[in-house]
Amino acid sequence: MRSAEPAQDAASVWDIATPSRRGRLPGVSMAGFRARTTDLVDLGVVPYPAVTVAVDLGDGPLVVDDFSGRQQSGSVVVGLASGGVRGRGRDIECLQVRLSPPVAHAVLGACSELGETVVSLDDLWGRDAARTQEQLRAAGSWDDRFAIAEAALVRRHQAGRTVSPEIAFVWGQMVTNLGGVRVERLAAEVGWSRKRLWSRFRAQIGLNPKRAAQLVRFDHAAHRLAAGHSAARVAAEIGYADQSHLHRDVMAFAGVTPTAVAVAPWLAVDDVAWAAPAYLSKS
Repeated sequence: MRSAEPAQDAASVWDIATPSRRGRLPGVSMAGFRARTTDLVDLGVVPYPAVTVAVDLGDGPLVVDDFSGRQQSGSVVVGLASGGVRGRGRDIECLQVRLSPPVAHAVLGACSELGETVVSLDDLWGRDAARTQEQLRAAGSWDDRFAIAEAALVRRHQAGRTVSPEIAFVWGQMVTNLGGVRVERLAAEVGWSRKRLWSRFRAQIGLNPKRAAQLVRFDHAAHRLAAGHSAARVAAEIGYADQSHLHRDVMAFAGVTPTAVAVAPWLAVDDVAWAAPAYLSKS
């Protein structure tokens, strides 16, 4: 693995490191973040169609608040469609891992019960979370950290529960069609009733199929807004019925207007940190 050089000027607050080679596990993206400032960083999270694991490696604790006001300190797992989440701390240094929902189901074990909440990584991985965090803290470079994290993910994926082929197919269709799919058609394609697909998908992915498809579409809309496209143009390109429909979806997922999403600091570093989005993998 070549040296992972921190990407400068991605945003005023962060130095970012990314793996210099493709990972062994499809559906996984990783990035390392180090704050350039010792001032308090308080950042709202824009919901994303992947489960995010944030391993706290800094000197000061990383504190994460979810939509209900509950706080988690240290390494956390942020579930799908988790709106209203904020992370804050000083001297922040962390490794973020984004897992496509099918991979998260195997890697995290209780991911199907995670839903749209934030939980401590210790609650899902037990002692393995502490061991992995200690190894990451002791590592001499981001390259070493990425290798340690990948080994832990591969090990847990091999020992975990895989999603059913039908669910993996349905998720892949949602991604391919940017969320613009009908649940009834997908159920027919896998030979299941709508009720059975709804139940199995929610049990294995953590969201019902309709909300999962909406989340994929929202993510594309959010990134086009952040790229400077107007709300009217984005609504037409993504397939919303009209601009007000886009507005409702953005408010429902992010809790803010499309104008606010367009300038969200959380999205400012995406092109650098997440050049290959995890959720785009159908695995």
